[in-house]
Amino acid sequence: MASDGRKQPPWIPPPARPDAQLPRLKIYNSLTRSKDDFVPVDPTGKMVTWYACGPTVYEDAHLGHAKNYVSTDIIRRIMKDYFGFRVKFVMNTTDIDDKIILQGRQQYLLARFKQEHAAEDDSVSDSVLAEAKAAFRHYIGKNLPSLPSDTSPETFSEAVDKAYKEKAEPPPLADAATAKQGQAVTVADLLLRAHIGTARSAVEALQAPGKLPEFFAKTDDILLPYLDALHGAEMDSNNHKIYLELTQKFERRFFEDMNALNVLAPDQLTRVTEYVPQIVRFVEKIVANGFGYATPDGSVYFDIDSFEKAGHSYSRLQPWNKNDPALQADGEGSLSKGRSMKRSENHFAMWKGSKPGEPAWPSPWGHGRPGWHIECSAMASEVIGKTIDIHSGGVDLRFPHHDNELAQSEAYWSTPGCQVQWTNYFIHMGQLRIRGLKMSKSLKNYTTIRTVLSQKEWSARSLRICFLLMPWQDGIEVTDELMKAVVGWEGKLNNFFLKSLDLWKHSSPKTTTMQELGIADQQLLSALDKAKADVDTALCDSFNTSAVMRILSDLVTESNSAEALSDQTVILLARWVTRIVTIFGLDPEGDLSNLDRIGWSGLDIPAPAKPYIYPASQLRDKVRTLACSGSVDHTAIAKLADGITIAASTPVVLEVTACSAHVVIEVNLC
Repeated sequence: MASDGRKQPPWIPPPARPDAQLPRLKIYNSLTRSKDDFVPVDPTGKMVTWYACGPTVYEDAHLGHAKNYVSTDIIRRIMKDYFGFRVKFVMNTTDIDDKIILQGRQQYLLARFKQEHAAEDDSVSDSVLAEAKAAFRHYIGKNLPSLPSDTSPETFSEAVDKAYKEKAEPPPLADAATAKQGQAVTVADLLLRAHIGTARSAVEALQAPGKLPEFFAKTDDILLPYLDALHGAEMDSNNHKIYLELTQKFERRFFEDMNALNVLAPDQLTRVTEYVPQIVRFVEKIVANGFGYATPDGSVYFDIDSFEKAGHSYSRLQPWNKNDPALQADGEGSLSKGRSMKRSENHFAMWKGSKPGEPAWPSPWGHGRPGWHIECSAMASEVIGKTIDIHSGGVDLRFPHHDNELAQSEAYWSTPGCQVQWTNYFIHMGQLRIRGLKMSKSLKNYTTIRTVLSQKEWSARSLRICFLLMPWQDGIEVTDELMKAVVGWEGKLNNFFLKSLDLWKHSSPKTTTMQELGIADQQLLSALDKAKADVDTALCDSFNTSAVMRILSDLVTESNSAEALSDQTVILLARWVTRIVTIFGLDPEGDLSNLDRIGWSGLDIPAPAKPYIYPASQLRDKVRTLACSGSVDHTAIAKLADGITIAASTPVVLEVTACSAHVVIEVNLC
């Protein structure tokens, strides 16, 4: 049936499992845009099947990918380690598609060009210079069409100033604040500036060639599309090695990045190139069921009209976007632009007939390759079956990618009079945004995971804390305020764990089990019981980690402000907090089977520093408690300092932020 563009079609809840011991878990489901009771397909309620859309491996992963896969990992860990489900987690890597073909082909042709024009003295020959100038004209003709056709490297700057004026340079202070005032940088602006920047770099090299390595460093980006336009169609379609070398390299680097971020490896990994026969059979059945058709060029398209006439709903996730031509074109890929033989513009390719210069595999329709959307439909169906509990990916995949996946899988599995709901819960991770825009390789507004971790400003733990502080389905705008919140939360837990570890190391077994509990202990243990109940409620509420992070922070604050606590109470609280942060993946060395563990890795303080660190930490906690109790009284702060002894020969400066108060204290200690 043709779906109403204003609302989603009905969703069928999985049948109840009265004999299964299920948690009261609700999951925000993109199929309903609401929180639905989670009921797995498994009759025992113990096994959960999960298919995650993985990366297209042709470049290094960036922070936007980190947001997606770390958020996914957090939810997976909660399902497994908190709720106790046995999760079968399957993820794919897309190792053949339009972007990979272009990247692999271009890199191969550029490497061949460099080899053919290598010089012993690294000089730039006249032939290289001539090719680069031709590449420059080709590049600006395609990407900067407002420039005059006779624009040369010598006239480029003047021509850009005339043609693009204020768009050529970013405005000052273009950030989240200006975005709120309606002055946000657009995608088109960023693309334009990226193209101008690429051309400017080439102009520098063309006007002062220098040596070959420096010359190519500035002209690679214009040579790549130029050489591909000249020679791309000459590539052997049976030579898959060019593309596999590229994808294998970046798949390996992707999983190195994931390991650095403490993201669990998938239980099963599927690669498109390893499932081509299964994909062909999948397409054949869809055609046999009446929902696909082949064209004379060897392509096969999904017939949305026949699908809807048979009573199915197309575009379950975002029906309001089903007729968006820009999104449809993006889903078909850059190599599919131009004329096609499909019956309707909104039909999409399941199998793409071979074109000159593209890799190809045999099929009943001739040599070709899988379309993007069919990959996950076929692979997930092959390894999981006709119904998946959870399917996940980035929010930008909802339409057309995931909507097309759903349609294809329903067309494959359904029979007359019996429609199959292929996925019961679709979850989509919010994007990481900069100046209101998602991170994108094409926009060149991204930073790779490797670069971020190597610069030490962010660690794997601080990134994960950042994502935990926000709802997983929401976008994140990286701001100074958010970074301060991350640093503050991590610092508070570090100090709490350090003090707890010190108590544990210096407590005898007798004192940790037999010590008499006072009023303060009883109050904190009551707070711990409440925190446990509140955490359970929050995690049952669609994995509300932001609420859990507040609960943990408040509990630590209450512990820090309590007087005359027994060691055993602090240690008990620390062990529970440790368990929760380990479940969240904040400790790469975390061991949930070790019930005595306290803290996370990297907490050791050198012995000579302890006489300074612990008293200073104690003073800071007392000041924080004072700040939260009302107005900051500097006389009271001085009295607190008088009661603490630190063996230091120089003044100690403490900076405390708490309850909207910011206090800087310099204490002269002896």
